[in-house]
Amino acid sequence: MLAGLVGCSDLDLNPLSESSTSTFYSNQKELELAVNDLYRTGFFGNDDELYTDNYWHRAQGGNAVTYGTLNADDGAVLNFWNNAYKQIARVNSFLANKDRAKNNTPANIMTRLEAEARFVRAYQYSRLITHFGDVPFLKDQVSLEESYKLNRASKDEILQFIFSELDWAAENLPATYGSGELRRFSKGAALAIKARTALYMDKWAEARDAAKAVMDLAGTGVYALHPSYRDLFLTAAETSKEIIISVPRSQAQGVFTETAAVKDQISRNATGFGAQIPTWELMDSYEATDGLPIDESPLYNPRRPFANRDPRLAASIVEIGSTWLGFRYQPHPDTLRVKNYKTGQLVNNLDSRAVATFASYTGLLWKKGVDLTWADRLVEDNDQIILRYAEMLLTYAEAKIELGEIDAAALNALNQVRARAYSVNVNQTDKYPAVTTTDKNGLRTIIKRERRVEFAKEGLRYMDLIRWGIAEKALTKPVVGLPDPNKQDRTKWPFPGVPTIDEDGIPDYSALLSDVKVLAIRNFDKTKQYLWPIPATERRVNTNLTQNTGY
Repeated sequence: MLAGLVGCSDLDLNPLSESSTSTFYSNQKELELAVNDLYRTGFFGNDDELYTDNYWHRAQGGNAVTYGTLNADDGAVLNFWNNAYKQIARVNSFLANKDRAKNNTPANIMTRLEAEARFVRAYQYSRLITHFGDVPFLKDQVSLEESYKLNRASKDEILQFIFSELDWAAENLPATYGSGELRRFSKGAALAIKARTALYMDKWAEARDAAKAVMDLAGTGVYALHPSYRDLFLTAAETSKEIIISVPRSQAQGVFTETAAVKDQISRNATGFGAQIPTWELMDSYEATDGLPIDESPLYNPRRPFANRDPRLAASIVEIGSTWLGFRYQPHPDTLRVKNYKTGQLVNNLDSRAVATFASYTGLLWKKGVDLTWADRLVEDNDQIILRYAEMLLTYAEAKIELGEIDAAALNALNQVRARAYSVNVNQTDKYPAVTTTDKNGLRTIIKRERRVEFAKEGLRYMDLIRWGIAEKALTKPVVGLPDPNKQDRTKWPFPGVPTIDEDGIPDYSALLSDVKVLAIRNFDKTKQYLWPIPATERRVNTNLTQNTGY
């Protein structure tokens, strides 16, 4: 971080024939190169879904968050911190030097590039304060000597700066770009990050207004919900009007997820590992088609868990008994052979733990975002979605609910997302379980369930657990899976019963533990883990930096 804060001018060891901070930023091309560099893929992303109760890794098990071992020397924490401040340092360098090109760069280009840069800086500060609380606050370049004396600034002070910067960016960024610049940061992106940040910080009025501004852009045709929830996360929908911010990936351009991570998500019959898997907690969070949770709905049968369920379930998790990646997916302990539809032959069923010891421990596999070509290419190059229009609709609804403004507009925003899940129009209330209640607590419960199933595997669940104050409940439950095949009561396949689900949407499997295998015990220390630790390496070089409680 310290090296980044100083800026290249104090550390530049490049030959005089090459560009340096003292000679760069001298024309439009160099300004554009500097801002384009801010779009590096490693600088943007949501939280790891493995930090939550939605996701489990068969081989790795948990992590510092879900095992409660997070500490100031954690590598992921340091990487998060460093990447944020690298971006901030680069923006500060750009802003300090951009006027060198003022006389040879059109004013409108200067303004747009500045808006993109200030958006990036605000985005990174948003990520920092939501994870660490108070952090060092730099709006200008500082010297190495000055960097050793930095204190942590109040997150509330930084939050007001974030709002101000995003407002300015929204005023000066275009609502849309040409076909060759679809993924540049836009007016809607600035408003959407403001809405997300405000929601995370319980600033309900700001969240409502920023989300509504994005909805107004949708009214002019800039944004819209994608017709198909399943298809939204595949390559064909990368230019969808639902996507507000995404990170482009392409095998042709060499930007893609490596083979091992791809194999972790696909079935063992399709040459994968089936290691990164959904939990039963997520599985049981999808409502029945009558709009009721499974512990209240007469439509739910644990022997046929995919029947009569919210369509997003079958779009997100591979249905047991369905055809998937060229094979029948059937983890039943007595199904020892399955059909390979590519060859027409029966093959050993590597997705059953009776055949392969390391088959999916929960019996569940991810379908969301998994392209049918993955098994052949072993490459994940779908664009990574960071923020989409559905989030703005649910943000608007939640903010209105918390403000006590429970009206038709709030319910309509919520119902638009639910209706899309059923592939119908929001006004076709006889074809999906439209929300009609105006009870505040009831709506809070619905919003929590809705966000969980709508954004599963997209990296939003972790911050929802944190901001709702329910991580201490969700991340102390045991991770449950299928029992060993020789202990499986076949009359209770694939799951022995129905958990109770509380007002926060958290399933309780206590009464079923004798019939399932406990894969792991999570731990979350509520006395400290709602904030991350300030990295120890930062505090060693700057003793003015205080530490968050408990670390």
